[in-house]
Amino acid sequence: MSQPALKERQIPASAGLSRGLLLLMAFASGATVANLYYNQPLLADIGRSFGVGPDAAGLISTCTQIGYAIGMFLFVPLGDIRERRGLVSILLALVSLSLVGVATAQNLTWIYFASLAVGLTTVVPQIMVPMAASLAEPEQQGKAVGTVMSGLLLGILFTRTVSGLIGGTWGWRVMYWIAAGAMLALLALLRAKLPANRPQATMGYGTLLASMGSLIRRYAVLRESALIGASNFAAFSIFWTALSFYLEGEPYHYSSRVAGLFGLIGAAGAFGAPIVGRLADRWKKETIVGALVALNLLSFLLFGLLGVYLAALIAGVVLLDLGVQGTQVANMTRIYALDPPSRSRLNTVQMVSTFLGGAIGSSLGSYCWRHWGWSGVCWAGGGALLVGLLAWLAGRLRRQENS
Repeated sequence: MSQPALKERQIPASAGLSRGLLLLMAFASGATVANLYYNQPLLADIGRSFGVGPDAAGLISTCTQIGYAIGMFLFVPLGDIRERRGLVSILLALVSLSLVGVATAQNLTWIYFASLAVGLTTVVPQIMVPMAASLAEPEQQGKAVGTVMSGLLLGILFTRTVSGLIGGTWGWRVMYWIAAGAMLALLALLRAKLPANRPQATMGYGTLLASMGSLIRRYAVLRESALIGASNFAAFSIFWTALSFYLEGEPYHYSSRVAGLFGLIGAAGAFGAPIVGRLADRWKKETIVGALVALNLLSFLLFGLLGVYLAALIAGVVLLDLGVQGTQVANMTRIYALDPPSRSRLNTVQMVSTFLGGAIGSSLGSYCWRHWGWSGVCWAGGGALLVGLLAWLAGRLRRQENS
């Protein structure tokens, strides 16, 4: 199927993206992505409320993640054909209602469907990222993407702490009522502060979804970027799935509370993302991607060879979070340049691939730990990253042949 014809609109030249607006978009991304993770520290409390065990309660988190994947596929591409500020407003209103649904759940089936709805409508961060790129000046797009991605990662990192504190003090339902109110407040704020952001293409919704397949076939860089994103996030998930098991045993014997503090070390990746974005504005993006994939491999060498030393383990965590986050920023910056009117769909392909890799990595991490222990985890993570490195090398050879 050929690439659908795009009907271009004349759009006023961007006045640039102010620092205040960029920080607001980063904050909004972190605040909304938090909706996906409020339940994780509260699953035991929710399970006790309904008289069910860990397996049944754990499905609440699964429903949320499934909803998020579906929402990315169904709603994020709409950013290419709908005015983005209005789309963000609608999604924030819907996610607020979904959070109220969780807060008022009377049985397990109810909370499953409400959690699915929360995930389905918590896709505002994936609309914010291409929106920031479209509002920024061309030489500032990498910085814009990196800053918004930093907000998203910080939201993920700190949500569990906030949720555990509020839910543990006043109950899990209070946490969800607060979250619903926060989304309404954010809706009002963004409605007042975000500029209108008109799409650059007009097409029907069915054609829009079908065109993502055409984009994949058309752009080799998109295929390369998606594969690297999937392999990186697979390695990331392999490590974090197995880390708590490793820390509980020899040689550390840490409690789960201490193990959870390792997540805060990942903030280094969030703060490093804007730096990578600035480098992507100045240097060759594919070179940065290759260097960061190599950095990820170095982190797994540290885990495998020196993981019994706390300093090496911490250093590896910093390198891994920085490498994964930085690679994502650099890759998104370069795929957005492929076809500006299709940025939301390009983002959808990249992020769906990334989260699929993460889902595979989570399963692989627990499997490798059960069967081969920490060495198996390190080999699996390193192997996943080698797939990404091979994809990058193949792309590099292709570009040299075409130059």
